Amino acid sequence: MTIFQKILDGDIESAKIYEDELIYVFMDAFPQSRGHALIIPKQAERDLFTMPVKTLAHIIEFSQRLAKAQMQALSADGIRVMQFNGEAAGQSVFHYHMHLIPMWHEQDLEAHGDQSVALEQLQDIAKKISAALEA
Repeated sequence: MTIFQKILDGDIESAKIYEDELIYVFMDAFPQSRGHALIIPKQAERDLFTMPVKTLAHIIEFSQRLAKAQMQALSADGIRVMQFNGEAAGQSVFHYHMHLIPMWHEQDLEAHGDQSVALEQLQDIAKKISAALEA
């Protein structure tokens, strides 16, 4: 069982941004940048190669909405979108997921997994992004 499945099952708390019948969107606990978010399918799929087309299309479509909300809520200068497939490509959690990472000019990107952020701080950022999604 992956950490993402534990989040979906409610065994691990997360800072939720959005949820619908197909996807769950939340803040990365080890962010590379302020506002680093993840989109995961509720139906566990290992990677891009096994994703149902309907769910994959929904994730791609939602990623545009999320990126716009991150830009608005956090006054970011850009959004980095990352997605890894297979260990050789850098995938470390084998449940498909897409990273959306806000970026600012002259910013150095943190290494992923180096430092966690308190859940309360992540929830505050998640609320700002959620509000921008609803606007």
